[in-house]
Amino acid sequence: MALTRREVLASGVSGAAAVTTPHLSAPSPDTRILSGTIPPGAPDFVEIPLDVPRGVRELRVSYTYGRPPVPPGTPGNALDIGIFDEHGTALGGRGFRGWSGGARSEFFLRADEATPGYLPGPIGAGRWHVLLGPYTVAPQGLPYEITARFTFGEPGRTPRPIHPPQRARGRGRAWYRGDCHIHSVHSDGRRTPAEIAALARAAGLDFINSSEHNTHSAHAAWADALSPDLLIMTGEEITTRTGHVLAVGTDPGTFVDWRYRARENRFGRFARTIRGAGGLVVPAHPHATCIGCTWKFGFGEADAVEVWNGPWTPDDEVSLASWDATLRGADGERWLPAVANSDHHRDPDLIGGPQTVVLAEDLTREAILAGIRAGRSYGAESAGVSVAFEAVGPRGERAGTGERLRAAPDADVLVRLAVTGAPGCELRLVTDQGLALTSADSALEWRTSPARSAYVRAEVRHPATLPPLPGALAAFTNPVWLPAG
Repeated sequence: MALTRREVLASGVSGAAAVTTPHLSAPSPDTRILSGTIPPGAPDFVEIPLDVPRGVRELRVSYTYGRPPVPPGTPGNALDIGIFDEHGTALGGRGFRGWSGGARSEFFLRADEATPGYLPGPIGAGRWHVLLGPYTVAPQGLPYEITARFTFGEPGRTPRPIHPPQRARGRGRAWYRGDCHIHSVHSDGRRTPAEIAALARAAGLDFINSSEHNTHSAHAAWADALSPDLLIMTGEEITTRTGHVLAVGTDPGTFVDWRYRARENRFGRFARTIRGAGGLVVPAHPHATCIGCTWKFGFGEADAVEVWNGPWTPDDEVSLASWDATLRGADGERWLPAVANSDHHRDPDLIGGPQTVVLAEDLTREAILAGIRAGRSYGAESAGVSVAFEAVGPRGERAGTGERLRAAPDADVLVRLAVTGAPGCELRLVTDQGLALTSADSALEWRTSPARSAYVRAEVRHPATLPPLPGALAAFTNPVWLPAG
């Protein structure tokens, strides 16, 4: 079976090392075995043709690959997998049927059911493609073997998907707590959607966002997790080779493709897909150190940015500083709000640790997304931490986080910050000129003017363990803007 150029150079990367032509064997009428070797320098994604005969009720795929020893400091083999059906592999996903990355060694698809990460539906006859993603390739190459097994018979009935409602029982205009970066068994997480929902409620959250790696299969998996007081939004973590981005709150059933790099100038198309489906574009952990995690697409298409991802680490400190460096607008008309999420996969990850606290008109998808988009939010390490932050003008006018307080350049502006649930922490006020004030108290007041400060934002820090480096965050706010006028 010969591969076409498109199948060999599936990622569109010209000049890539050639992938050996897969060897096909058929030990029985219901089994196909495909084997080959992916060399170093191969494309990001390799499409392996699989011809599916008529009358198949279930398709089951398993794979193995070689893991030869490598020198210290050299990445070994790691191979991701997914599948596209007879509708093709074109960007956009019409033929997409599932992706499990490196989390599973086998999966199945039927009309009535599929492995988490994959979509149930008819097993149509024709040319399917197993999609391999060589995440890292050892110097010796990456030998693989794929086994496809067909079960023949009458297909079942594909169930009508049940998606979470877009409204939950709220408190009207209020502060709502949520976590928009959570993984379940539908990608590389360890918990079911029902378990995640229970943990979210126990953590004091009001909303969560389904954000599996490169699949939307979990959108229809929340039926056993629905609760009247928990808003479950649907989305995806689009996991490219040059950065990860969260689709937050997209319409249920929306799939966003991930098979491109920043140099291919395709991201704008998929950012528009996210926004066209009602969602937000949120680059995730932009300075993470894992392979392919650092954000390379720029922030021109972003609606917010995740500056705090899981337990506070040095890359979060870099993300916070880089985000602060973008806050240079004179009036806050165009700026990028910051959010905090847990990136929960398994223990000891904590759902809601950290979380984004959003001022919204009600507990609905539309209201929560509007609050995040406007920056009316702050990040907190848990539901035990609460922040009150505002600026008060000379005539008593007020603005909170993400809002603007317009006053004369020399007007006296009072900034107030109060924090509960963070004993022993240091309160800090930061302006466009840098750190302006620190306090060991649980509340502070500070006076400034629009001429002195284009914006003011707040940080709550644990005691430093390695002075003069600052301590880990317990909370941060988006800015209050002070445009002169």
